[in-house]
Amino acid sequence: ERCIRYAFQYAVKRNKKKTVTVVDKANVLTYSGDLWRRTAKEVSTEFPDIKLDFAFVDATCMWMVKNPEWFDVIVTNNMFGDIITDLAAMTQGGLGIAAGGNINPEGVSMFEPIHGSAPKYTGKNVICPLATISAGGMMLETLGEEEAAKTIEKAIIKATGEGYIKSLEAGKMGMSTGEVGDLLSKFVKEV
Repeated sequence: ERCIRYAFQYAVKRNKKKTVTVVDKANVLTYSGDLWRRTAKEVSTEFPDIKLDFAFVDATCMWMVKNPEWFDVIVTNNMFGDIITDLAAMTQGGLGIAAGGNINPEGVSMFEPIHGSAPKYTGKNVICPLATISAGGMMLETLGEEEAAKTIEKAIIKATGEGYIKSLEAGKMGMSTGEVGDLLSKFVKEV
């Protein structure tokens, strides 16, 4: 219930499409799927301005590739969430830019780049730091520092959208990890 409630609260805060999509596999995992759906329906009555939608995980993955803009806030369990976040990482440019958060609205949260620690690249100065920087932006947003989070997001959009970074793949950025960090620092100051 807390997870679903937070999804609705987040949809209110985002001020975008105002849609919460519950992703499950209720046609196969009937008991757990039914629990998520019933809970979402109950919680949704407290948020009349938010549209509630339901989707199966396999269809969600297909539509995320074809029409990712259809989704606003997705709420699901950990197993399906792991699958969906990896797919979402690739649709936004790869693991080099994707960040994630384990958010506890009433306590400590944890934010991280989706790519993990990548130990084979340790000390080589070739990893794209944008996922880590994005995770910092997510943390700032969760802490209520929306303006700072937007500044980081704008800096990342500028760096990736205007050709400063050639690729998000390790060793193919056209600059080192440190140089990308310096570039983002410069853009944050300019925004």
